Amino acid sequence: MDLIDRIARRDEAALKALYDLTARKLYGLSLRVVGSAERAEDVLQESYLQVWRNAGEYRASLSPPMAWLGLIVRSRSLDNLRRRAAEREHLTQDLDDTLSDTLEGDAPNPMDTSLASQQAWALHQCLGQLDNRQREVISLAYLRDLSHGELAERLTLPLGTVKTWIRRGLDKLRDCMARFA
Repeated sequence: MDLIDRIARRDEAALKALYDLTARKLYGLSLRVVGSAERAEDVLQESYLQVWRNAGEYRASLSPPMAWLGLIVRSRSLDNLRRRAAEREHLTQDLDDTLSDTLEGDAPNPMDTSLASQQAWALHQCLGQLDNRQREVISLAYLRDLSHGELAERLTLPLGTVKTWIRRGLDKLRDCMARFA
């Protein structure tokens, strides 16, 4: 109590003496609350600054000195936890906003790009297994968007032959692609 009275009169030596007597116990208290040595040190520093500022308000009749100091450290430790939680909430909100913008955008996401790349590779492998005429007819039909009649005319083949090649080629492609699925 004598040290706290001297601190109230702005006696720096009294603050140092109080620190030397109590810092280990109060540090341990803060460490249990905040769970980090670095943050516990910060809390302890803030607590002793509060003691320096508020020593004149201490009333021995309300609580013993160590209980008063413990209350200050506990309150500062809880404030530290709340402040960290608010910071994490802010960071989480920023991350949520970024993800939301990314997922709602028109650009494909990395998972879609990867899947499309795998499917393109599989299709290339399967097209390579078709004979040249089936591959040519299917490519013209789907990549150039030509009808069966336009294909028959362009390749000078009977319409029935073009339809058969496309049907057989698509059957082979479907079977081949099923192996990659």
